[in-house]
Amino acid sequence: MDVLQKPIFLFSIGRSGSTMAQRILAAHEQIHVPTSEPHILLPYLYTTRTDGVYAEYGHKGVVRSVEDLCGNMPEGKEEYLFEVRELVLRLYARTAPEGVRYFLDKTPRYHLIVDDIMRLFPEGKFLFLWRNPLAIVASNMDTWAGGRWNLYRYKVDLFDGLENLVEAYREHSSKVCAVHFETLVANPIEEWTRVFDYLELAFEPAILEEFGKVKPQGRPGSRPPMGDHPGIERYSRISQEPLTKWKQSLSNPARKTWSRRYLRWIGAERLATMGYDLDELLAELDSLPTSSRRLGSDLLHGGYGLISQLLEPAILKRKLQLLPSWHRIHLHR
Repeated sequence: MDVLQKPIFLFSIGRSGSTMAQRILAAHEQIHVPTSEPHILLPYLYTTRTDGVYAEYGHKGVVRSVEDLCGNMPEGKEEYLFEVRELVLRLYARTAPEGVRYFLDKTPRYHLIVDDIMRLFPEGKFLFLWRNPLAIVASNMDTWAGGRWNLYRYKVDLFDGLENLVEAYREHSSKVCAVHFETLVANPIEEWTRVFDYLELAFEPAILEEFGKVKPQGRPGSRPPMGDHPGIERYSRISQEPLTKWKQSLSNPARKTWSRRYLRWIGAERLATMGYDLDELLAELDSLPTSSRRLGSDLLHGGYGLISQLLEPAILKRKLQLLPSWHRIHLHR
């Protein structure tokens, strides 16, 4: 099969507005979205990493075996990665209709392998989507926990993910297109024209009306595909509501304290790379009216989060469920 399409990778951390951006891009006839969040590159590229995976089969042993395999190839690891690249391109292409120029992969956890992807697909187009970190923090709680404290579930995104994306953007800024969620919704025609110019595609403002009909699908009859289902259902057109909605969620002392520490961890330099100002964000946070709403719940869930990060109760729960078949309980390594 000839692979003619080129990949577009939309990099962001979760809750940055990537589903909205994906739907607008997918409304263009020359951009195909194989599924909402393919994730396919993560397991393949993690076959070269010893850390980050615990499995029944013993992941570190797999990595050693892959290294041995690469040692018997003329070009070693680069040849192995080239074959991974070709496989993924063929799989993308099998989902695409004839004549489509691009396929779009929007998988937020690709922030873990962003450098690998950019080296593996030099012909690709790379969109970096930034959003006010305070809005991301609030959106994680509002969208996935009904407003309750849940940030311990998304530390890999808020910390490792942000750090990885900033470093990758600095290294490759000459060949990527950076956009901000705030600008995409405040000045959509101007910003989306710039994005489509980068993709070398004609932009028609009607796309901003038509994207509401785009709903990325999984296989027929399956459960809903990965992605922001609440956002898809709620927003059928560009809305400026999310620009200030976060302020309603960060008002109690615990959330303000955590958010200040988070902003200072990101730091002025990284925030400037992203297009934000540390002092302005701190001032905006401090200006919010202080409330005790959800304070007790936050302290309780925050304590649970500390314990869960150490003990990972989901794994323990699964092992307890398997007790009647004790021979199926294995070490993960």
